[in-house]
Amino acid sequence: MPKANVTFENVGITISVPAGTRLIETSEMVGAGISYGCREGECGTCMIRVVSGMEHMSVRSVLEDKVLQENMAGRNNRLACQAQMLGGDIVVRPG
Repeated sequence: MPKANVTFENVGITISVPAGTRLIETSEMVGAGISYGCREGECGTCMIRVVSGMEHMSVRSVLEDKVLQENMAGRNNRLACQAQMLGGDIVVRPG
């Protein structure tokens, strides 16, 4: 089974997880402190910045894209409750 290696830059922790794992789940595992409100992709509270490895992330859903646009997010922002890691090395930080 493919793995993804994600580094939470704000806490300096790297963890290997199965491909398809959502960022919010991984954050909770290691205590990376990504806050969230709904876990449904509607509130935008869990917005993170992908520092590197965006090519290893799932494509934005229509709902995620809508919420990010409403929050005037940059192209490197994702919602941790929606974004899945597909493999490779990924570095993220809150915001």
